Amino acid sequence: MGKITFYEDRGFQGRSHECSSDCPNLQTYFSRCNSIRVDSGCWMLYERPNYQGQQYFLHRGEYPDYQQWMGLSDTVRSCRLIPYVSHSGTYRMKIYERDDFRGQMSEITDDCLSLQDRFHLNEIHSLHVLEGCWVLYELPSYHGRQYLLRPGEYRRYHDWGAVSAKVGSFRRVMDIY
Repeated sequence: MGKITFYEDRGFQGRSHECSSDCPNLQTYFSRCNSIRVDSGCWMLYERPNYQGQQYFLHRGEYPDYQQWMGLSDTVRSCRLIPYVSHSGTYRMKIYERDDFRGQMSEITDDCLSLQDRFHLNEIHSLHVLEGCWVLYELPSYHGRQYLLRPGEYRRYHDWGAVSAKVGSFRRVMDIY
């Protein structure tokens, strides 16, 4: 179960809307979103309806203005509750330096603050999520564009919605942050 509340104004003021499940179109509930309170669960917010556009990962906590969740604007049009616990309780992902699972491969089981520091890589061209959900960040230290990765194969960076293969960090989706 998850619970997230959206507020039109900063500091949890103005009109609000509460969600406890995926919502493909939030436009009917509010025109802008300037603060959010996540009571439970992990959520991915999307800038456009139907889970499209810029993505923002939020875990339990309070976000008094859109800059707190690294938002580029006050636009949130859809949200998705992320099933953060893998069936086995473990997290595994294989990353590759080339398209179609070619080149140097590394298996990941925990968070990575800097891909460059840990693996001497600046780019990931393909990956295979074996267990759990992950969030990829364009920049180190969990900053920049964000991409939700569910179990499955991603043969090219376009498959996870990225505009380039640049990856700076990634972390497991867990409700303990």
